[in-house]
Amino acid sequence: MSLEEHKLMPKAVRAAPLSDGSTNMNPSGISFWELVAEDLKTHYSDILSQGFWCLFWHRFGNWRMSVRFKPARMVLTAIYRTMFRICQWFGGIELPYTVQVGRRVRLEHFGGMILVARTIGNDVVLRQNVTLGIPRDDDIAARPVLEDFVDVGAGAVLLGDIRIGRGAVIGANAVVTKDVPPYSVMVGLPAKCIRMRDPSEVEKASGAGTA
Repeated sequence: MSLEEHKLMPKAVRAAPLSDGSTNMNPSGISFWELVAEDLKTHYSDILSQGFWCLFWHRFGNWRMSVRFKPARMVLTAIYRTMFRICQWFGGIELPYTVQVGRRVRLEHFGGMILVARTIGNDVVLRQNVTLGIPRDDDIAARPVLEDFVDVGAGAVLLGDIRIGRGAVIGANAVVTKDVPPYSVMVGLPAKCIRMRDPSEVEKASGAGTA
């Protein structure tokens, strides 16, 4: 969906029903352990990276939903819920398994990361103290969508039913509450576009097409 199409859609349609968590939403076309290996490589092969472990348990939380034998899934659910809390306590990262996360996502650094988006695309970078979430408690479905190759600076806040276009950069401490055009660089409070990136350079540097 293009940014223009997203803007023209009625709000009730834009905010499609959130996932109820009943299915495995890990990326298709890759096995669980291949996905874990790719996540580790994305985090510089640092086995102690908090971002890697947060993603590991996120992937695990989704994978368990593909286990049809209910007693086994109940055990896996208990493990997931425990490790989700440990990721919050010791890594300072909250990433519910109901958030759809693409491939090669990097949680750069750690601490103060609240990542309650609708979807996070491929090759996205998120840094410390980033908040993705709802603007008000009375609209829990209003969550941001991050397209592929988005780069979010430390302390940035992205709120509401907004779409962050492909290849966009959100500067440190920026506050975004409106749709962001693809390949734009946004800074400030409220965030404003200061320049546009070259799409070919962005995707060349990101290794587009490797999925």
